[in-house]
Amino acid sequence: MPFRTTILTLYPDMFPGHLGHSLAGKAIERGQWSLETVQIREFADDRHRTVDDTPAGGGAGMVLKPDILAKAIDSVAADPRPRLLMSPRGRPLTQKRVRELADGDGVVIVCGRFEGVDQRVIDARGLEEVSVGDYILSGGEPAALTLLDAVVRILPGVMGNDASGTHESFETGLLEHPHYTRPQEFEGRTIPPVLTSGNHAAIDKWRQAEAQKLTAERRPDLLAKRTADV
Repeated sequence: MPFRTTILTLYPDMFPGHLGHSLAGKAIERGQWSLETVQIREFADDRHRTVDDTPAGGGAGMVLKPDILAKAIDSVAADPRPRLLMSPRGRPLTQKRVRELADGDGVVIVCGRFEGVDQRVIDARGLEEVSVGDYILSGGEPAALTLLDAVVRILPGVMGNDASGTHESFETGLLEHPHYTRPQEFEGRTIPPVLTSGNHAAIDKWRQAEAQKLTAERRPDLLAKRTADV
């Protein structure tokens, strides 16, 4: 059964976006995953198809109405797929969570807009808020595409070599080691001799040391967490 994705959005034309190309595009053509969109605005019941209103208590911006969004969510057949809301206040997306999602049947993703979504529909429909970083986007659509990119690429059979997905940054709690390829020399810089030595034990040791070094320099928080988890 393919990995089923349903996106609730005000901008369905933004999908599949870049996911219609390269590995993800070929995978959707092969039926390894599917994508459907639900236009939230279709569930508005006034002639202007209004989906938002001013925030209770005052303040800038607009808020997605709970009754309209609830109707859109309820239009999706009930199944075990997790319901995600892309939100900057959500839990940060991690490679561990990506793998958990990839191991399931699919996802239902709500793309927020404006100032946010009425808290009552988040609570009533059990939406899991997910963030792709400590920054603000114009809406949940780019974040949803990012999440799906991370998930789809590690679905079984999507990558030519499934092992490719197990030796990357974050998979082991470390950033990935540097990579090199031919030519042997580029602008006076050469490939580290160990990588052309044929000594696989030495190569593995070098890669581990480089991963540790890079992580300590760029993401000491990851190294601290990895040490605490041991």
